[in-house]
Amino acid sequence: MYETLTEKANDVLSETFSLSNVDLDWRRPQEAMHGDISTAIALKLSKEVGQSPRDIAEKLIEGLSSLEDVSKVELAGPGYVNVWLTPKALIAALADTREACTARVKRGGAPVIVEYSQPNIAKPLGAHHLLTTLIGQSIANLYEHQGYDVIKWNYIGDWGTQFGKLAIAVGKWGDDRKASEYSIDELLALYVRFHEEVENDLTLDDAAREAFLKLEEGDAHLQSFWEDIVRTTKADLAALYETLHVSFDLDLGESFYQDKTDAVLHEGREKHVFTEGEGGSLIVQFSEESHLPPYLVQKGDGATLYSTRDIAQMRYRIDTYHPQEILIVTDIAQKLHFEQLVETCKQLQWKIPAFENVLSGRMRFADKSMSTRKGNVLKLKDVLEEAVRRAEEKIAEHEESIQTNDLGALASMMGVGAVSYGILSQNRKQDIIFDWEKMLSFDGNSAPYLQYTHARAKSVLRKAETEHADMPADMADLMEKERVLMGTLLEFSRVLEEARASHIPHILANYLFQLCQDFNSFYNDTPILKATEPERQFRLALTHCTASVLKTGAELLTISVPDRM
Repeated sequence: MYETLTEKANDVLSETFSLSNVDLDWRRPQEAMHGDISTAIALKLSKEVGQSPRDIAEKLIEGLSSLEDVSKVELAGPGYVNVWLTPKALIAALADTREACTARVKRGGAPVIVEYSQPNIAKPLGAHHLLTTLIGQSIANLYEHQGYDVIKWNYIGDWGTQFGKLAIAVGKWGDDRKASEYSIDELLALYVRFHEEVENDLTLDDAAREAFLKLEEGDAHLQSFWEDIVRTTKADLAALYETLHVSFDLDLGESFYQDKTDAVLHEGREKHVFTEGEGGSLIVQFSEESHLPPYLVQKGDGATLYSTRDIAQMRYRIDTYHPQEILIVTDIAQKLHFEQLVETCKQLQWKIPAFENVLSGRMRFADKSMSTRKGNVLKLKDVLEEAVRRAEEKIAEHEESIQTNDLGALASMMGVGAVSYGILSQNRKQDIIFDWEKMLSFDGNSAPYLQYTHARAKSVLRKAETEHADMPADMADLMEKERVLMGTLLEFSRVLEEARASHIPHILANYLFQLCQDFNSFYNDTPILKATEPERQFRLALTHCTASVLKTGAELLTISVPDRM
C-alpha cells in the first residue's frame, strides 16, 4: 500500500519538479476524519523547489487521485496531503498485519547478542531486577520475532570479592551445614551481617580480600564452596525466570572469563593502553575530549576486577560469535562503565560490532513503604506473590462477571502480567514508577485491561462458533469505528519495527493500549453477531485480527493473555 503511493508520488515529483527518490513519510492522522494516511512532504520540499507547499500538494493530489486504491485525496492546512483508501485496499493491506502476528523465518546472518538481568550469585533477585530483565527479554523477543538470530545472555555476577566476604561470613556466623544447604535468604542475611560487622572490625575486609585471592588461585575448599553457592542461586533464579516468562541461551558469568583476563592484560600492556597507576595497579587513561576518568583494570595486588572481565568478555564474544550487534541492558548507574569499556576496546584497536548500552532509569515506588525491606532488598519473589494476592482481590470484586474455571491460574496471569506490563509500558529512559493501583486497573493502561480485551474478542468468536474468521475481499463502505480499528491494526508492523530498532518496548505497549481502546469502542458501538452479511463476516474478521495482534504483542512483552476472563 505505502509502496504504491510512494511510487506514484515520486513519479509526480520527478515529472513536475525534477526530484528523484524522495523519502515520503506517511503517517496516520490523529483523527479518522482526516483520512487513512497523510504526508507533509510538500512542506519539506517547498524551499528546495521554490514553490509554495500548497502548490506542491495540489500536484500530488492530482496524481494520487488517479490510483485505483485511493477513494479520495484532500489538501489540509498549509500543505498536508490526506489520503482515503478504498475498503478493498485497506482489507488487502491487513494481510501484512496478519503476517506480522507470526514470527518471521530466520533471516540468516550474524547473531545479535542481548544481555540482560545480570543477577549476583548468593543474593535473591530484587524488585529492581525487573527493569533490565523484562526490558532485555522483550527486546530479544522483538528481534527473534522479526527473524534475527538472537543469543539471549545472562551475565551472572558469580565472581569477585563478594565471595570472599560470604566465605568469611559463613565461617564466622554460620552453622556446621554445608554451603549447599543454605537458602538464598540465609546467605543474604550472612552477607548483610558481614557489612554490619565490618564497620567495627576493618580486618574483616582484609580477610575477605585474602579469601577471594585464594579462590582466584584455585584453593580447593573455596572452589567447592563457590560451586555450591552458584548451584543454589541458579536453582532459585530458574523458578522466578519461569514465572516471568524469561529465558536465556547462555548464562556465562564473570567466572568464565577468569582464565581469559591474562591475555587481554598482556595485550593492553604491550599496546601501552594499560599503564601503571597508584600502588602498582593498571589503568586506562582517556583523552581530555572524552571527559572520561581513568579506568581501573587490575588492582595493585594483581587481582582482576569487573572491568577486566568485561574486556575479556567483549573479546570472547567478538571472536566466538562474530555478532552484528551487542546490546547490554543495564540501569543508568552503569553508563560510565560501558563508555569506558567501549573506549578501551577502541584504544586496543579492536573491531567491535554495533554496540549499545541500553539504559533504563531507576525504580521508584508510589507506595514509599515498599522502598525498604530487611537487608535493603525488596525481593522480587515477594513482589510477585503480592501481585497475585492483589489480583485475587480484584477477581473477587468482579466475581459475578468473571468467566473462568481456574481462578488461581487467572490470578497468576493477571498478577504477574500486571507487574511486567507496569514496567514495560513506561519509557525505559526515565525513572520507572511501581504503582499497584495503576498496574491492576481494569480500565487504564494495564495488563488486566489488555487481558480482558483479548478475552472479550475471543468470547465474540466463540459465540460465533468460529476460531478463524476470513476477511471478505471487499466491502461497499466502512463505518467510522471500523475504519479507525483497521487503521490501528495496520500500524502493527510499523510499531514492531520501531520498538525493535529503538530498543524501546513501551512503544509496543502504548500501541496495544490504543488497540484495546479502539476495539472496545468498536465492540460497544457496532453490532457484530447480529449484523447482516457481509458486515457480520467482516466484523468477525476484524475481531479475530484484533485478538491475534493483542496476543502476539502481549507475548512479545512477556505477558500471557487468557481466552476467558
